[in-house]
Amino acid sequence: MLAHRSKGSMRRISILLGVVLTTFACAANPRPQLPSAGSPAASRSIIHVLNRTSFGVRPGGRERVQAMGLAAYIDEQLHPERIADNALELMLSPLTGLRDTPRTFAADYYLPMMTARQEFMRTQNPPKGVMPALRGHLLPIAAMTLPGGDRPVTILQQSPVTSEELRYQRENQLVFDDLRGQKLLRAVYSERQLQEVLTDFWFNHFNVDAQKLEDKPVVAEYERDVIRPRVFGRFRDLLEATAKSPAMLFYLDNWLNSAPKGLNENYGRELMELHTLGVDGGYTQADVVNVARAFTGWTLSKPHEATGFEFNDKKHDHSAKRVLGHTLKAGRGIEDGEDVLDILARHPSTARFIATKLVRRFVADDPPPALVDGAAKTFRRTDGDLREVMRVILTAPEFYAATTYRAKTKTPFELVTSALRATGAVVTNPRTFVGSIAGMGEPLYQCQPPTGYGDRQQIWVNTGTLLSRMNFAYALAANGLNAARIDLTASGAPGRVAADIFGDDVSPETRTAIDAAGRPTPVRLSLLLGSPEFQRR
Repeated sequence: MLAHRSKGSMRRISILLGVVLTTFACAANPRPQLPSAGSPAASRSIIHVLNRTSFGVRPGGRERVQAMGLAAYIDEQLHPERIADNALELMLSPLTGLRDTPRTFAADYYLPMMTARQEFMRTQNPPKGVMPALRGHLLPIAAMTLPGGDRPVTILQQSPVTSEELRYQRENQLVFDDLRGQKLLRAVYSERQLQEVLTDFWFNHFNVDAQKLEDKPVVAEYERDVIRPRVFGRFRDLLEATAKSPAMLFYLDNWLNSAPKGLNENYGRELMELHTLGVDGGYTQADVVNVARAFTGWTLSKPHEATGFEFNDKKHDHSAKRVLGHTLKAGRGIEDGEDVLDILARHPSTARFIATKLVRRFVADDPPPALVDGAAKTFRRTDGDLREVMRVILTAPEFYAATTYRAKTKTPFELVTSALRATGAVVTNPRTFVGSIAGMGEPLYQCQPPTGYGDRQQIWVNTGTLLSRMNFAYALAANGLNAARIDLTASGAPGRVAADIFGDDVSPETRTAIDAAGRPTPVRLSLLLGSPEFQRR
């Protein structure tokens, strides 16, 4: 894309890229703490809160919060059930793939595919090692593309395929496209912004990789029914919901965990290291083994047929176990795993680990120790009430401290969605922006390791990623990437965007670069969206 720009545009972008690299290495400018209403610093505080509790400031957002007050806004966002979101629901209605539940998907697509495959193998009886050509219902290889014709189905190109197999593959891809599309649309347009920010946070905390989960409705169900409804509930409830979800059972292989010879430690280890205690939380290898034994029999009878979680007593280790100093008596069943969840959810290390991650996400890469202590104390006092933990974080002096202002670097997902919000864009093709996010290194629902995507600056900031961010900013400002409409005469105009997202608080370097751009509105807007200030939140 850069190759098609004028020399003057290239020079301005090169100058700004140098400014970006320099600014990312510097600490944020000091800002007054808890300023009085009506002052310039109060406007900065509103922008700060919006940047941390939403996916970015949008036109009119700052004025709305100023009129209702920060305290009222935070309380509103902590209670999403009180917020109407009818406009978003209308936007999501064309995404038909979201209507597939794992059970309906299995009945309508997976089981017919398997029946057709078995029938073919029964009737053809091919020689050993030879795959014959299908007869009658064979579809030509050239027709084997996904909806929209955007990518070939490589698995289907390797062997003949029945029409039922093609239907399964195409519907599965449609579900995954719509799942990623709805995530972007929710981030851009939902009025329940804090709920969406926390849904992203907790999905990442309890990460599953959609590449391993072949049936994509299972991933959609995981986010929709397990994560999102519980982000303001008790941590213990969220922990159990993830432990019993087909997505987690399959992703970390606990559905294969059985006694006496099939012990699988994957889930037990990640449950303590990543979901609760943290790597330094005080557990031992013996605890890992005993936790794995406690979760034997937590399984899925038929993963592809959406039978859901079941406890198989025949696969459970009924002998006594000892976990973190607690004895689980012999002769019990599912209670072993449930007691382990109780022990872990109420362990002091879990309170500190969860508090640290939340403070890192919402405050600073180096979480202020006093605020971590306060959030962890609230976690223990309220038995893991996540709404109250978030209230402590969002109302703490440390949250509004000078060092927190623009101290966090936006992930690719946050950058793209905040740019769409800031420009008042009307998204016409979510798939394009999903591709942009993936191109910057954060393919949605496809983080392979169970750690999830990181949220520290050093993970997302280097010369290559910054160049791709600049390219995105220019393409969005110039033509909406042919996937969004932006009104450059109204809410998308550079002056309005600067006022909305910066409160006119733009660095001299950025202002100089924008002034040097002259009159072309797309160039000036792209410089704003690519500026160091906009790259941070």
